[in-house]
Amino acid sequence: MKPLFAALACSAALAAHAQDLPASFACPAGGAPVHEAGYVPIGGLPQWVTIDGADCRKPIVLVVHGGPGNANSPFASALFGPWYGEFTVVQWDQRGAGMTFVKNPPKESDRLSIPQLTQDGIDVATFATKRLGQPKAILMGASWGSVLAVHMAIAKPGLFSAYIGTAQLVSRAADGKAMYEMALARATALGDQKGLEVVRQYGAPPWTNPRAFGALRRVTRQYEKAATVPPPAGWWQLGEHYKAHEAAFEAADDWSYLQAVGMHGDGILEPVDLPKQLGTRFAIPVYLIQGTEDFVTPQSVTISYFNAITAPHKELHILARTGHDPNPPMVQQQYELLKRIAAGR
Repeated sequence: MKPLFAALACSAALAAHAQDLPASFACPAGGAPVHEAGYVPIGGLPQWVTIDGADCRKPIVLVVHGGPGNANSPFASALFGPWYGEFTVVQWDQRGAGMTFVKNPPKESDRLSIPQLTQDGIDVATFATKRLGQPKAILMGASWGSVLAVHMAIAKPGLFSAYIGTAQLVSRAADGKAMYEMALARATALGDQKGLEVVRQYGAPPWTNPRAFGALRRVTRQYEKAATVPPPAGWWQLGEHYKAHEAAFEAADDWSYLQAVGMHGDGILEPVDLPKQLGTRFAIPVYLIQGTEDFVTPQSVTISYFNAITAPHKELHILARTGHDPNPPMVQQQYELLKRIAAGR
């Protein structure tokens, strides 16, 4: 497959000069490596999409990132590079995230919405399957991305061969309550007075202070760090071609965080309740990956959701020494599931 533009040699001008990726079919019958990055018109907005793989005929994996605002594309090769031999990995920077934020800085009045982002994701999946000449993609979502991915899977099951949800966000209310209780118990067990102060200061959800979730997450991330397999240092280093946009990525994180939690507990995350809003019936196989040390989407909530799911096939994989954020056991489990799905097992 012919690259749409030179290998991102001019990183400082990357967003300004990147060409749109056409939706036309571009995978030759004999296959070819694919490494494309550029803007695709999605929902009336140019959004950043990358496509990487050693052979464009290999199964498509569409990765729906978390956050909102935490684009994976700057770290994709470090995280998913080992998959490129067997899969064609598609990354998409959502509205308000990564390179899409760089190209389209949001106005003060702009708001994220789950229906809009869901449709964006469906449009990206449609683009990728058409571009690569494949009928379906394997859908992967993590954390916030798992909310969008479930919406996508239920709305357009014909686009996807399976769904892999990691750190599945089920219900903001249920997950938030479990997070608070888990943090309080861990801080008490450790005798962590500073942690206890933070947990007690903000109390149990619902939170109306926009600082609450972030403050609690800083505490729980330290607990996760102490009890999990660490990620390699190189995973979270910006790719060479993205370094010029580091400040914009940080701004995207800040903007998207406020979109998520809201100024008064009224962000787009607050009403999320997948079983209540969408039901628990899937038309495609469902695979959930859950860390025992995940404080943000605790396993008690995930297990209840999994037990309620009806699907052609479903599996739940509980990983020890794994938290909410990606680490080697989590990424390896994703890879193993992808290989099984691709092989029809």
